[in-house]
Amino acid sequence: MRIFYAAPDYALDRRTVDTKLWRANLYDSLVDLGHSLVEFQIDYQPFNYCLEPKTTEQHELVRKNRTMFSEQLIDQVRKAHREKPLDLFFSYFYSAYVFPEVIREIKSLGIPTVNWYCNASYQFHLVQEIAPAYDFCLVPERYRMPDYRQIGANPIYCQEAANPKVYRPSDVPREFDVTFVGQCYGNRPEYMAALCRAGLDARAWGPHWQRKARLKWSRRLRNQVRKWTGRQEKYLAMPAKHCGPPLSDQELIDMYSRSQISLGFTTVAQRPADGTPAVQQVRLRDFEATMSGAFYMVEAFDELADFFEPDREIVFFDSEAELIEKAKYYLAHPRQAQAIREAGLKRARAEHTWQKRFVDVFEQMGIDHCSRLEAA
Repeated sequence: MRIFYAAPDYALDRRTVDTKLWRANLYDSLVDLGHSLVEFQIDYQPFNYCLEPKTTEQHELVRKNRTMFSEQLIDQVRKAHREKPLDLFFSYFYSAYVFPEVIREIKSLGIPTVNWYCNASYQFHLVQEIAPAYDFCLVPERYRMPDYRQIGANPIYCQEAANPKVYRPSDVPREFDVTFVGQCYGNRPEYMAALCRAGLDARAWGPHWQRKARLKWSRRLRNQVRKWTGRQEKYLAMPAKHCGPPLSDQELIDMYSRSQISLGFTTVAQRPADGTPAVQQVRLRDFEATMSGAFYMVEAFDELADFFEPDREIVFFDSEAELIEKAKYYLAHPRQAQAIREAGLKRARAEHTWQKRFVDVFEQMGIDHCSRLEAA
């Protein structure tokens, strides 16, 4: 197919993490399937600074940004369509990027439109305005499907995946007991600190870990808190030497092989103190890690169990105590860990590639992509 492709390499502020993860997963996988891509030529970075306007000034900024973005988009789509008809418009857009009327105008040219978006578990409102304008919305959060339908959108359940041409095991020594690569927020610091207290070599890389490690209480305050509560320093940060900056894309892939255990977290924020269920989601990391040959331990989540079999292809944990217990067990039983590592990799390669995801969703969309490939 001839596809107009409009998606940032990374859908957030590049000042936080410099990565091309969506190009590696979405763009490269579509090209690998044989499709011809016409890419939207724009710098997304200025538009990523304000995706959720709150003040009057921010709303005015987004209005100006949307106008600029929308004008460039429709001009480039029309030009590409005149040169040779487009078979599909594929985007990864937030409402702050574009006016919904522009998506409808693209549809009026006879071009099917589809938007991929993977943060609706906690940021559904950031696509709520534009989602109904598309012919299809690819949705990886199963429980959000009714919400899309309620606003008049047409969702297709499409879970995350990984590109096997990019994510693969690396031939490097295993150096660390337990690692996590990702942002420092929610209950992640507590889990990582608990592993350190248990005597495990736990390391973390990503935004804010080094800052968290520097925010240490004074000795006097720690002693006073101990005196008042009788509690140990449960929530102190990890040792600074165990925290590192964001990794490059290749360093991330290598880290899955450098680690005896690679961690994942499905909770998107702090677990509620009142006992109500936490908001959870399947993540891109779940497929990147397994596709890269990781022994993957991840916070338990029923939806993820539909894609990997717990205790055979990945390992679930549901508390600090269970994480520590299972980490120590598998570090002491490397053959069992290796069997799970290999089974997870096999399942990922067989079922969880972006190439397979795209073939499946194009069929659900009623697009005869195979015959169009032959004609391209």
